[in-house]
Amino acid sequence: MFRKIMADPSPSAENRPREGDLYRTVTTFGKTFELRYGYYDDIDRSGEPDVIYPDFRAVPVYTEEGEPFITMMQDACEHFKGKCRRTDDTTCAECTHCKRGEEWLGICACPKNKSYEISFRRKQL
Repeated sequence: MFRKIMADPSPSAENRPREGDLYRTVTTFGKTFELRYGYYDDIDRSGEPDVIYPDFRAVPVYTEEGEPFITMMQDACEHFKGKCRRTDDTTCAECTHCKRGEEWLGICACPKNKSYEISFRRKQL
């Protein structure tokens, strides 16, 4: 019995997530995203992989209405509007323009960040 209590509570090696494994498929605001395990930095490779969220700053994705997708943990943009003062650590999750979706994904409803070109093209169809 004592051995069972003292056993390593972490999952066995074959049950641990590996880089590239699918964590979850998320559909939010009309788009579907695959969230996979991986590493943000090479220095993190000594531990278990994390869930990797899309980098919407590097590769923007928009709703059909032209609103950009964001992650809750990405740095707030210059159009931040919140109940608190903006600091270097302020994230999109703290902005009143943020519409939360599934997981840590959402969209920015700020008119200054909207892609009117995408919205216009949709209306033309």
